[in-house]
Amino acid sequence: MDDWSQTLSAGPLLAIAVAAVALLLVLVIRFNVHAFLALTIVSLVTAFATGIPPGAIVDVLVGSFGETLGSVALLVGFGAMLGKLVEHSGGATVLAERMVAFFGERRAPFALGLASLFMGFPIFFDAGLVVMLPIIFAVARRLNGPVLLYGLPAAAAFSVMHVFVPPHPGPVTAIEAYGANPGLVLFVGVVMAFPLWYLSGYLWGRFAAARHPFGVTGAGLFGAEDDDNVTTPPAVHTVIALLLLPLVLIFANTSLMFAASLGWVNDDAQWFNVIVLFGETPVALLIAVLVAAYVLGWRRGEHGSALEKILDRSLGPICSVVLITGAGGMFGGVLETSGIGDALADSLGELGLPVIVAAYLVAAIVRLAQGSATVALVTAAGLMAPAVAAGDYSAMQVVAITLATAAGSVFAGHVNDSGFWLVGRLMGMDVKTTLKTWTVQQALESILAFIFTYLLYALF
Repeated sequence: MDDWSQTLSAGPLLAIAVAAVALLLVLVIRFNVHAFLALTIVSLVTAFATGIPPGAIVDVLVGSFGETLGSVALLVGFGAMLGKLVEHSGGATVLAERMVAFFGERRAPFALGLASLFMGFPIFFDAGLVVMLPIIFAVARRLNGPVLLYGLPAAAAFSVMHVFVPPHPGPVTAIEAYGANPGLVLFVGVVMAFPLWYLSGYLWGRFAAARHPFGVTGAGLFGAEDDDNVTTPPAVHTVIALLLLPLVLIFANTSLMFAASLGWVNDDAQWFNVIVLFGETPVALLIAVLVAAYVLGWRRGEHGSALEKILDRSLGPICSVVLITGAGGMFGGVLETSGIGDALADSLGELGLPVIVAAYLVAAIVRLAQGSATVALVTAAGLMAPAVAAGDYSAMQVVAITLATAAGSVFAGHVNDSGFWLVGRLMGMDVKTTLKTWTVQQALESILAFIFTYLLYALF
């Protein structure tokens, strides 16, 4: 692969990508082919069509699949274990009851989304969603309401925080590329997070739920309750403390890493590396699972094989989720290797558009073409950084360009995005429903964010 270069131009590459997505949708929706098989077949066909050397195709498929699993499997696995312990002990029901009693039935979706905004500050999108799922399903079950009414606002909240607010990797990458002021990016990201979530997450969640009112039965990881009758559920403060534990650890990690990037702390110090290790998302979730196993399991009389069976039951439902998510990453990896993102970015960069518009469009089109928000953001920022450096822009305008690029990178995630499959499968949606709900939510989030950043760019 080192000596291979793509000879096709942007036009044919784009046509192949569109045809590949269409073929995948036909296989999954029209012929009901299992998504894992369909994604693998389409990835293989697309690799041939784009001219990737036959001897390297398997390496590309396996490498992209493994890279996605490496970031997803541990998070989803440990998150599912933590969620199962909370659910089995009755903690999810207790917390749901308290939330409903405090906020009222009508404001429960708003409360779940607001809690997810808070949780989303330190924790990554996928890990946060998995941790919140037992609470989401418990509230939906308690109120006998549609899953999307409670799930979409929460998922959108995690997405907004992950895309626009440092110290998440996307905005941090854009800050470094453009030389933006980190404090200003953090301030503007936090300010725009709430209205962005309210419009594209909360209001859209209510709209989507009214049109897709499927309930919690059979949906997602925690769709069915355990048969055991819980007579002594844990206290609400215990459940909240267990859910906050990984957040505190992860927040310590991200805060220290952010401070180190600004030169505020010494990243070679032993204490720094220990805290950062414990705050890595898989390690933080593992610690939370071990503490929950003691507090919600062993201390409550669940010992040995009984506790092991509880944890084991959490892993069965996520196998399909993990494999399909990995296959989605594999499809995106093939498109990335084919060079379609770079070809489209180069073509757009020659149009002479205003920098903020070009940065948004490059990120959005690369996102549509190959799926990965991170690749879209890095590609767009790398292409537009020289223009930003050469231009006479105010500090706030550079912040606007930074966040506009992040906005483009989240546009309309669909079948080549591993996150699309993660959200859809976790919430029990088929592909068509996920396209109508989650893909539209991501498009709304992206467009509204761009409008906000463009106004900021024009005014300051």
